[in-house]
Amino acid sequence: MGKYFGTDGIRGPVGKPPLTPEGVTALGRAASEWVIADAPDEPAIVIGRDTRASSDWMSAMLAATGTAMGLEVRDLGVETTPGVAAETKGRGAALGIMVTASHNPYTDNGVKLFGADGFKLPDAAQASIEAAMDEAGRGSAPAGRLGRLDRMSGSRFYEKALQAAATADALEGLRIVVDCAHGAASPRARGWLEQLGARIETLGLNPDGVNINAGCGATHPEALAERVVASQAYAGIAFDGDADRLVMVDESGRIVDGDQLIALIATDWHRSGRLKGGGVAATVMSNLGLEHHLSGLGLKLERTRVGDRHVVQAMREAGYNLGGEQSGHLVMLDATTTGDGLMAALEVLRIARKDARPFSQVSRVFEAVPQKLVNIRYDNGDPLETASVQNAIRTASYGLGNTGRVFVRKSGTEPLIRVMAEATDTEALDAALHKVVTAIESASQR
Repeated sequence: MGKYFGTDGIRGPVGKPPLTPEGVTALGRAASEWVIADAPDEPAIVIGRDTRASSDWMSAMLAATGTAMGLEVRDLGVETTPGVAAETKGRGAALGIMVTASHNPYTDNGVKLFGADGFKLPDAAQASIEAAMDEAGRGSAPAGRLGRLDRMSGSRFYEKALQAAATADALEGLRIVVDCAHGAASPRARGWLEQLGARIETLGLNPDGVNINAGCGATHPEALAERVVASQAYAGIAFDGDADRLVMVDESGRIVDGDQLIALIATDWHRSGRLKGGGVAATVMSNLGLEHHLSGLGLKLERTRVGDRHVVQAMREAGYNLGGEQSGHLVMLDATTTGDGLMAALEVLRIARKDARPFSQVSRVFEAVPQKLVNIRYDNGDPLETASVQNAIRTASYGLGNTGRVFVRKSGTEPLIRVMAEATDTEALDAALHKVVTAIESASQR
């Protein structure tokens, strides 16, 4: 991680650097200078945003800075992250900017950057932009060469991608509950799913600037689970604030995470000859059960750093067309360039419809190894650098041997340390987790 860029772009509390008017202007200038230096004549940028209150002024400042630097700026308004990626590539833009803090609360915000190919910018490009943010730079383009702001309506290239992913009656008769997290999927998801024949009930469809992700969406699917059971629906779909993440719920109210969805798609694609590269990319957080399931099919699970940007990089290098995260980022490179909740939901439901069983049985592809995750908030210093914490991690890992593992990392988007442990023996799992968590909590209080 850099000074400003973390696991997935820039993200943090609004009002604290760099998410201040000065910081956003510096980002807009630095990104514009990067485009001007690397792009062809008359370059353009695409900007989209989620529904949180601060996204309006942030996207406006980025658009104003871009036009002042001489760029053509195409403002998509409220749009999903995969929508921005598709529109960036489809419209021939040199850069795509998505203003979002994804699954974080409305008090946070951030940006995700996409290159002309629709993929998130590589580390080197982000580092170049980050370095330029702290430099003075030039103020604007010469008089007479200023750019233009074009406010777009609709997302025709993303719509084409969705149309290619499903036939008109793909979901005919299915009762589905959809939770849009009061986020960027709110204007589109219900209408699109109804076009495919589904009978839709909705949650989280009334954004007011502050309710994005609040007790709803992919990170809080409890209300969705209750509605699915009460409505006797086939399944539930939950997106996060920018709709690049998908979590599902079966008819019994059980939550189906990204690992099970990856396993479902991978199994179907492997049997139909559609899976490429002989494997799947997923992060270090994915359950051992997924790895064992894929191995049983003769497939490889390539683990990456956390973040769908790293998953995509591994996929492109290995020739895979499927990858994702346990948290619900699913990437299908034949259709999209980034995590895409709506596209993934369409594919899961397409596969499930071929099976006469309830979704609870279709979606339970493998038996998960018991796994627990604890998030520890810290304010100062780096507890992971202390000898006591490092020793606790080593001891806990050694105690699990080959039956499990401990993984500890700092969040790239929040001041949290995430401790994950999994093991076939639940008592050993709890003991290992307790040892590491206690050590980190003690170190963080010093």
